[in-house]
Amino acid sequence: MSAATVAGARGARLRARLPHLAFAVGAVVVAVGVILRRLTDYVLGAPWPPSLGNLEPGAHPLLAVSLACFAAAVVLAPRLLDERARPAVVAGALLAGTLVLRLALAAGRGGTAQWDRVFDEARYFEGANEYLPALASVELGTGFFIDRFAELVPSFPVHVAGHPPGLLLVMHAFGITTPAQLAALCIAVGALSAPLTYALARRLLDERGARLAGLLMALSPAALMFGVTSADAVYLTLGLLAAWPLASGSRRDRPMAGPLAAGSRGDRPTAGSLPIRPHPVLLVGAVVLAVVSLFAWSLLAVGAWAALLVLRRDGWRPALALAATCGVVLLAFHAAFWALTGFDALGTIRATEEVYRAGVASMRPYWYWLLGSPVGFLLVLGLPIGWLALRDLANGSPEAIAIFAVLAIASVMGFTKAETERIWLFFAPFVCLAAARALAGRPGLVTPVVAALAAQAVLHELVFDTVW
Repeated sequence: MSAATVAGARGARLRARLPHLAFAVGAVVVAVGVILRRLTDYVLGAPWPPSLGNLEPGAHPLLAVSLACFAAAVVLAPRLLDERARPAVVAGALLAGTLVLRLALAAGRGGTAQWDRVFDEARYFEGANEYLPALASVELGTGFFIDRFAELVPSFPVHVAGHPPGLLLVMHAFGITTPAQLAALCIAVGALSAPLTYALARRLLDERGARLAGLLMALSPAALMFGVTSADAVYLTLGLLAAWPLASGSRRDRPMAGPLAAGSRGDRPTAGSLPIRPHPVLLVGAVVLAVVSLFAWSLLAVGAWAALLVLRRDGWRPALALAATCGVVLLAFHAAFWALTGFDALGTIRATEEVYRAGVASMRPYWYWLLGSPVGFLLVLGLPIGWLALRDLANGSPEAIAIFAVLAIASVMGFTKAETERIWLFFAPFVCLAAARALAGRPGLVTPVVAALAAQAVLHELVFDTVW
């Protein structure tokens, strides 16, 4: 046996052990967080690191309804993989299913009042940090509000200060002034994430893999919990609106047969065989990405994910075309928006960073959250999803490499330390893409995975008060 063959076999064994090693590291991170939290006075800046939730068990009589809904989901979910089900039916079922499960899960802990509690200052402490208290600034006039937004940032509640003005402008335009109305917006827009994940996956995976991606997104504990009670559910959907056309800009936007075919390396076109000229749909994606950056600066990471994905699938020339197009369109859009409204994007980013650095983030040590942030995100996203995505990473698929590279970069930057189960929610569909690819070749695991996700979501919601 040649040295190259031996080295290749060793590399394959190491890659096969990647999920085990990652879960071992995750267990250490959780153990360190619990030990420091319970046995010392060392401050990590979260109640139960690496998760932000408080250990406060709670239940409501509607828990029986919640359990019935999840039991039905476990039984019915695999039927979405039936080839006779049309794509429109699958998309509709994903939308209805995730909407029902999100509402049922929250109600199982605190009744229907749980749906808008987080936005109500009178009922919950977090309401003062949310968006409704900042609406008075918009009432001064939208022109003044946008023009002076950078200067107003230090006076805003923390969640408003951490984002551009997009959501507040939408709330003002639609007359959203109550906790119930804001919750309805987040719930309705957030529920679109499951069918949009399915639509995105149809550009990258085969039909079975795409349906599994939508199913995993619909049943992800993080999406179920924060899809009702957080504005980040809105940002999740907005990120998908940009991701779909950006991913479609790949020359390989039609999946090959077989769940792993698109991840193979031997059949990719060479970089020199593809033109640097961007796909027309890419321009649409770049424009959408620029627009949604008015809602959350973090959504620009969707462009980085798309560029890395195209790099792995098609080579450096198409990836460079995508990155350049997104950059030029982003600069042109914000220059035009500044000329029309006076909105100072750079000044807003600087002011936001100052608020962030002066807040609770200053109490969160970089050394812990370097690993704690991705561990917390993947833990609440769903243990089966994380395991499957890591299996796909070990296989070297473009989808897995792209999203784990972005997660690593985001963690190293340290700008979002902790709370990543909510703040990084817009990354969830891209992890589900990788997990779906790994699950597609294992039909016998579909029902156990669905059941495990349902159980994790219910247990986490009942045991922890996730704040949002």
